[in-house]
Amino acid sequence: MRSPARLSALAAAAAAAAVASLLACAPAADQGPYDVLIVNGLVLDGTGAPGVQADVAVRGDRIVRISEEPLARETAARVIDAQGKVVSPGFIDMHAHLEPLFQLPEAQSHARQGVTTAVGGPDGGGPWPFAPYLDSLEAVGVGINVAFLVGHNTIREEVMGLENRAPSAAELERMRSMVAQAMHEGAWGMSTGLIYLPGAYSNVDEVVALVEVAADSGGIYTSHLREEGLGLLDGVGEALEIGRRAEIPVVLTHHKVVGAAMWGSSTRTLAMIDSARAAGTDVMADQYPYTASHTGIGILVPGWAMAGGTRAFLDRLNDAALRDSIVEGIIFNIINDRGGNDLRRVQFSRFESHKELEGKTLHDWAVMRAMPSTPATGAQLVIEAIRNGGASASFHVLHEDDVERIMRHPQTMIASDGRLSTPGDGHPHPRAYGTFPRVLGHYARERQVLTLEDAVRKMTSLPAARLGLSDRGRVAEGFAADLVIFDPATVSDRATFAEPHQYAAGIDYVMVNGALAVDAGNFTGLRAGHVLRRGQAR
Repeated sequence: MRSPARLSALAAAAAAAAVASLLACAPAADQGPYDVLIVNGLVLDGTGAPGVQADVAVRGDRIVRISEEPLARETAARVIDAQGKVVSPGFIDMHAHLEPLFQLPEAQSHARQGVTTAVGGPDGGGPWPFAPYLDSLEAVGVGINVAFLVGHNTIREEVMGLENRAPSAAELERMRSMVAQAMHEGAWGMSTGLIYLPGAYSNVDEVVALVEVAADSGGIYTSHLREEGLGLLDGVGEALEIGRRAEIPVVLTHHKVVGAAMWGSSTRTLAMIDSARAAGTDVMADQYPYTASHTGIGILVPGWAMAGGTRAFLDRLNDAALRDSIVEGIIFNIINDRGGNDLRRVQFSRFESHKELEGKTLHDWAVMRAMPSTPATGAQLVIEAIRNGGASASFHVLHEDDVERIMRHPQTMIASDGRLSTPGDGHPHPRAYGTFPRVLGHYARERQVLTLEDAVRKMTSLPAARLGLSDRGRVAEGFAADLVIFDPATVSDRATFAEPHQYAAGIDYVMVNGALAVDAGNFTGLRAGHVLRRGQAR
């Protein structure tokens, strides 16, 4: 019989042999050469874990080495010293308005925020035809990675125009086939804008029938709720029902609470999210960190009045009874919804026929006209704005308590809802320039609503997981070299509602697929982004 000592020695030898075998099979650490070596930085890997001091090596478009031991500087063509800075994954914007991408392909207003990937086609407004649009973007070249959703409103209008009715069986089947086609061509899911036309004319059964097609292809569903003010709870409930019936991951996009009558209701909507998740519906939310929303001025008009489009709306105004109902509906929305019961809360951002009003409010316009600043005056001016080609505006109708409560929720991602912008063009919502730095600076560093680690998680690994991006959203070996280097002591948004065209501070380097879009604070204009297509390798 072998002695215990002998057995112990044999066990130790066997363990040593096993370890040696594993080490022999494990790949050797990459020794270089590297294209870029980032040294001395505090690496936040995107998972929410505490940061570690480490060097990060990049070759081509991949992260090839992360080492807590210093790597030899001479192994790299370029060394970036990140002493005192944070190295994080590039930020992923789950809700971006990329419509100007052909005019602004470098996407500077996003890249300078640290965004390396943005999801377009939100609110039901995805591109169509789908594949030719993506092909054209690839031919032009883009400064950040872009992915797109197929839009319900786009498809419905293609098939049915702006008609206020349910689709026929043939129309529904055509819409389903269009969703299937877009998913096959690389869409990451389907978006709805049920507050906008023609989505407002759809019912739950129609949306479920279309979203099921996206679900069958492994996509997600993002919902601009049908109501975000007085009907907010019903709007959340509808989105949850669609997700449950279609068995698809859901994002309540730019989740917010509109209007003083509903302020505080985020306690209930977040409880609804938790309850739905406990019951098996995979639901999350995204959010921008501001107390104002932004959309077209037509949001103040009752949906029924816009059926058939602007021409039909203007025709209805010629009918005295219909006009009275339209005006009453606009007054109601000014008092109870986006108008905030104060014309000062409606601030024009783009108004082509009245450029002098960009940055001004409905109240300012009323004063210029020597009219009383009342909801009735506001209704008259809204109608005039639509007669003159429409306008877009920021609506200052959210409450800070709801913003912070939603932000803290573990299933909330950060997303800008921002439109690609360039200095001097209109008077955009400041989220177009400042969303991600604002969370890092104002909400994490100053107000401590989030830890820095969790703020980064909500911008990186959380949206990557929601989309199913398996090689982005983390600082990890083998992952895409989408990286941000920022100063945690100075990172901040500069854009304001008064002066929105201002780039953020403290974002020193932004790397997209291994190329520097922002280099020592300077924008390079490189177009190193990829057009990402779900299920398709590049």
